[in-house]
Amino acid sequence: MSVELGSGSTERTGWRAFRTRLTGRPRLNLAYRIGVGVVGIAVLVIGILAIPYPGPGWAIVFAGLGILATEFAWARRALGWLRDRYRQGMAWYSARGPAMRVSAAAATCALVIATLWVVGTFGLLGGWIGVESQWLHSPLTW
Repeated sequence: MSVELGSGSTERTGWRAFRTRLTGRPRLNLAYRIGVGVVGIAVLVIGILAIPYPGPGWAIVFAGLGILATEFAWARRALGWLRDRYRQGMAWYSARGPAMRVSAAAATCALVIATLWVVGTFGLLGGWIGVESQWLHSPLTW
């Protein structure tokens, strides 16, 4: 966004003005880019971990890449490439019919149940309602 001044020059306002000021200060610009990188990678990793589970896993991945794409050209390219592959994958999945959808839903359900068991959710809930059974407890020792 630019504002035209009476002498024919333009002045940047808002976000672009902020980034222009940061660009003029190399250390502050580097710190900003590092901050964007850390936040973007954290969001991206959370999204990747959330992909197999019901919920917004892919949306979080795209958000993480979007954050990174504000500062890094490689992330802009990766975001475009991933968006295309995601659309192709969803088109392939949708074309497979109801049998594929049912089997994918069953696999997702099994993954969620296995994860809840491994992290100890069933043992915790069983303790709350007074059901104690060895198979409810996680195989991990916390």
